[in-house]
Formats: sequence, C-alpha cells, structure tokens
Amino acid sequence: MKPKKSGTYKSAFICLAVVVALFTYMGMKMGASNMLNTIMRTAHDLLLNTVFYLMGICVITGALGKLFVEFGVVDLIEKVLRPLMKPLFNLPGVASLGAVMTFLSDNPAIISLSKDKRFASYFKKYQFISLTNFGTAFGMGLIVIIFMISQGYFIEPLVGLFGAFVGCIATTRLMQHFVLKSYPQYRDEEVVSDEELEALDAEPEHVEEKSAFLRTLNALLDGGKNGVEVGLAIIPGVLIISTLVMVLSFGPDASGTYTGAAYQGTELLPWLANKVDWLFRWLFGFNDPHQIAFPITALGAVGAALSLVPNFAAQGWLDGNAIAVFTAIGMCWSGFLSTHTAMLDSLGYRELTGKALLSHTIGGLVAAITAHWTIMLIALII
Repeated sequence: MKPKKSGTYKSAFICLAVVVALFTYMGMKMGASNMLNTIMRTAHDLLLNTVFYLMGICVITGALGKLFVEFGVVDLIEKVLRPLMKPLFNLPGVASLGAVMTFLSDNPAIISLSKDKRFASYFKKYQFISLTNFGTAFGMGLIVIIFMISQGYFIEPLVGLFGAFVGCIATTRLMQHFVLKSYPQYRDEEVVSDEELEALDAEPEHVEEKSAFLRTLNALLDGGKNGVEVGLAIIPGVLIISTLVMVLSFGPDASGTYTGAAYQGTELLPWLANKVDWLFRWLFGFNDPHQIAFPITALGAVGAALSLVPNFAAQGWLDGNAIAVFTAIGMCWSGFLSTHTAMLDSLGYRELTGKALLSHTIGGLVAAITAHWTIMLIALII
C-alpha cells in the first residue's frame, strides 16, 4: 500500500478548516438551528419557484433553437455574421456558427462543434484554442435575455448583449495573444492536416428525406428534450451556489431577528462590497452593495446567478442599469470557472487553462463596464 502524500493531508486540513470556519461564522451570527432551517428552506424554494421556471425557459428556447437549426435559420444568421469574424475576432467566418450555437444552447456546444474535422480545418491552432473563450462569451445567451425580458425589461437586456459582444472581442483577442506568446509556432500550424481533410471528402453523405411537418415535430421535441437536460444541469449550481450566496447576501427579517425562514442571511458580501463601493459604482453603476452577488455567482453558474434576480426585484435592489450589467456579465462569464478546464481538456490544451481563465475574467469585466457606460450614454441622449 502506497503511503499518503503530505500534500493530501494538507489540502484536507485546509478544506476542513474553511468549511468549519464558514459554518461556525454563519451559526454564530444566525444561530445553528436557524442557519440550517434557512439553508434548507432557501434551497427548497429555489427548486420549486426558480429552477422549474428556468427549466421552462430552457425547454422553450431549446425547441426554438433546434427548429432554427433544422430549417436553416442558423445558417442564415451565420452568413450575416460571417463578415464580422475576421476584423473583430481574428477568426475565420465559420466561427460565427459557434457563436450562434452557444447563444442558443450553452458553452459546451462550441466543443461538440470543434470536434467536427471540417469545421476545425478552417482554423490555425491559436485561433482554434481561443474558441473556448469565444464560445463561452455567448453561452446561454438566449435564456439569459429571455429571462431578463420576463422581468419587465427590454432595452436593457439588448444593451447587455452588446456588452457581452464587446467582452467577447476582448477575451478572444487576449487569449490569442497569450497563446502566441507561449507558442509562436501555432500562428501557422493547421488544426487538421491535408491528409485528414482528403479522407473526410472521400466519405459518402447520406441524406434522409422527411416531410416539413415531421422535421418540425422532431426538431421541437428534440430541442425540448435538450432543454430539459440543461434545466436539470443547472439544479446543482442554483441549489448550492445560489443558496450559499443568498445566505451571505441577505439579512434578518424586518424586525432584525432570525427565524429560520428562507432568504435570510449574514449580509457578509454587501458588507465587503461596501468597502469598495466607489469602485463598483464607477465601473458597473451598482447602486446597492447586494448587487455584487450576481457577478460572483455568474463565475460558477449563470443559471444560479439568474435565480438571484427575482429576489433582488422583491427587495427593490434592481434597476435598468443592473439588468444591462447582469445580462452582459452573465452571458460573457456564464459559469466559465466551472467549464473552462473541461473544455480546454477536451480540446487537448489543458496547460493553457490559466491563460484562458485570466482572459475571460478580463473579458467579463469589459462586458459589464461596456453595458454600464452604454446605459449611461443612452440616458444622456434620451
């Protein structure tokens, strides 16, 4: 039997210390019984009133997205966007298909697309690696925008989409810069060799004819099924990350006491945000320290971040600027901390994960700042 490495015990003690310190802090602030009841009731309420609502949106948008793919709407959009790819993102025109697919579904769509040798053959290696950042910046975009519109806003989510677009340019270009700095040879190396491409061209294609009705029905049902899978996939993020963030963001009830009810907490995050309130107010236009909880949550899961919005609205912490910034940073980051490592690993470039994370952190900040100052400009014009 191999002896345990000392590093294993060290990480175990650090993990145990962090967990014990966190729950000790919350228990001393709220009371152990109230803390546990609040955590359970918040998670339960999020599951019933937020997750299933988000799942409904995922099913509808999934069906719509699949329908667009089936009848060539995606191809049409891709052709319209294709001329923008090279001057803005330094990517070949076919990359626009990746943007549309991730916008209609989620970040991993860019990986499944990149596995297609024909698609990958258009890219140099440094461009191909930057697809991780490029695709992530549009992940779950349709779901985020429709959710924000359902909260009673229209112009602001579109401003957020523009912010995410600018943030995507920043993160993609930065990632390409970092890759070329570490591996200059990737500027000219092809992803797919000529021999592989010739083998692909020799493969026969089989086209199955179906009626328009059957194609529509299959597209709607298959897309809806994919939407259910996305809805199920966001459950852990919403119940774990959102519950923790809410307990650290909200305070006691109106009388100042803890009762164990859902959505009570210690107000730690607002207290910390107040220390640098001037920075968030200038960069993002946040007028309440509680709003910082959204971008923090979006780092891990944008679905979990969306679950915060209805409670922000109920507490009166929401305005048009916040919606625009939330849309921009929610789309651009879209839980990249939990997906970038797996995405780069699947592409075969795990060693570049740190550079991808740094590039995307900057890209998300650029998206949020752009959305805020665009809203300010619109307010001045109007």
